[in-house]
Amino acid sequence: MFHTAFVSEAGSFIDNRDYFAFVELDDMACYVIADGLDSDKEVRSAEMAAHIIMEFFMERPSLSRRRLKDSMMHAHEWLKYESRRVRLKASLLVVITDYTRMVWASCGSTRLYHFRGGRLLSKSMDQSLSQVLSNQGQIAEHAVSDHEERGNLLNYMGRSDRFEPVISPKVKLMDGDVLLLCTPGVWEETDTPEMLDALGEAPDPTGFTDLLEEIVLSKQRQVVNNYTAAAVYVDKAYKEEPKKRWKWIKRGAVALFALLLVGGGLWYMKAKEVARMAEAAAQMVEYEEDGDKYAATGDYGKALKAFSEAKNRATQVKDKVHFQLLRNKQKIAQMIVDGDGYVKDKDYDKALNSYTNAKAAAEKYKIFKVEHIEERFLQTASYDRVDEVIKKGDLKSQGQDYSGALEIYRKAKTEAIEAAYPAAEKDLNAKMDDAQEKLDKIEQETKTLQADKLEKKGDRSLAAMDYAGAIESYTLAQEIYQEINKLERVLAMERKITKADEKLHPVVPASTAAAGAAGTEDQNSAPRDPMTAESDKEGTSS
Repeated sequence: MFHTAFVSEAGSFIDNRDYFAFVELDDMACYVIADGLDSDKEVRSAEMAAHIIMEFFMERPSLSRRRLKDSMMHAHEWLKYESRRVRLKASLLVVITDYTRMVWASCGSTRLYHFRGGRLLSKSMDQSLSQVLSNQGQIAEHAVSDHEERGNLLNYMGRSDRFEPVISPKVKLMDGDVLLLCTPGVWEETDTPEMLDALGEAPDPTGFTDLLEEIVLSKQRQVVNNYTAAAVYVDKAYKEEPKKRWKWIKRGAVALFALLLVGGGLWYMKAKEVARMAEAAAQMVEYEEDGDKYAATGDYGKALKAFSEAKNRATQVKDKVHFQLLRNKQKIAQMIVDGDGYVKDKDYDKALNSYTNAKAAAEKYKIFKVEHIEERFLQTASYDRVDEVIKKGDLKSQGQDYSGALEIYRKAKTEAIEAAYPAAEKDLNAKMDDAQEKLDKIEQETKTLQADKLEKKGDRSLAAMDYAGAIESYTLAQEIYQEINKLERVLAMERKITKADEKLHPVVPASTAAAGAAGTEDQNSAPRDPMTAESDKEGTSS
């Protein structure tokens, strides 16, 4: 009996690029663990490779080393084919067993540990530069996990040049054996003694993987990578009984019975395979029709997904003609979707290039409306022109030529409206408000300086007793302060004007003026002094 458990987490990251899958049939089992090495957001290379390996195994379960290598090469070719946006890459380990023996294949940095009797019996080797250095004796084996070149892989699934997976010989399994399949997120953080301690404490595969996870997290790294560990406990390996005469009789009877039924059995299996192929063919046609409808209406995102599903079904039924046709349709939809994404990111050069290529390829297929692609191209070109005008305005603004910037922004807004570019309109409104605000601020500061100069000029005229000149300067300053809404300065100027006017036109009290007029009249009508009069007489007589 075999018992399996696994743990797989994303660590510090949002996405878990690791993947584990297994199937345990009556007579054979297959275990696949993979670590995605690329950063594609839509395609999971590890999951894709694992599914392809499992499908290959399920088609014809076998312990053949040649067939195992063929499955690895098949998955490798699929990753290469699907590498449209980025190079899809993965490290992968697959273990196949008939419950008596096992054979495994690996590439990259996923590992297999084989424990027996509480000790490490064997483990797979990485295809990394650090492992090569260890093999050459330049570094110790235990230092591979910590070496700076452990991530420098010399071989991995999906590489553009030669791919060479490692295929093991057939290994006999014993009761109590434990197989551990893990990604670098586990073995880089867990050394062999820690694994053995966890194995000794764990009562079952679930306990073993849980303890390994605790060890990984206990290291408290600032960044925890994706980690996956799968444990397979061989509680009871299948063993053939010693050869006995009755056993051969039984085998002969079974063989004879099989011969009697072989015709019907083969027909049954053939019919089942034909039904499966027919279902896949029907799904291929259905998905293709859906993709054509979506493409005709301009919903290229859904069209892309439908064409991809149809292409996968074409692969299953081995229809090379439809596979090529669907691949071409998928490429066109992908180019348009990529172009839309570039527009969203404002990378208009790439968007225009994608639309141009899509338009050229779409002319061969009626389902793709070339005018739709042309509309996207023209609209993107308009967006590009608007953004170029905005950049010119930004340069003016950076040079503090806000008046010039405002003029350019107004022109760009007109073009944005004509191009149906609402995002640019919103951005331009904000830029125009900012430029106008800065212009208003400069104008206010300029007029404030002008009014201040007039006020100081009035102060100097007042000190020089040029009251009329002071009033004139204060009045002009007051008008400017009124214009820029500085009310406190308006009132201040009013007080200064009043003060200067009082100096220019002093007010004479009424009592003082009356007294002056009476003194003049008395002087004219008063009697003359007698002595003066006498002198006058004497003078006259003489």
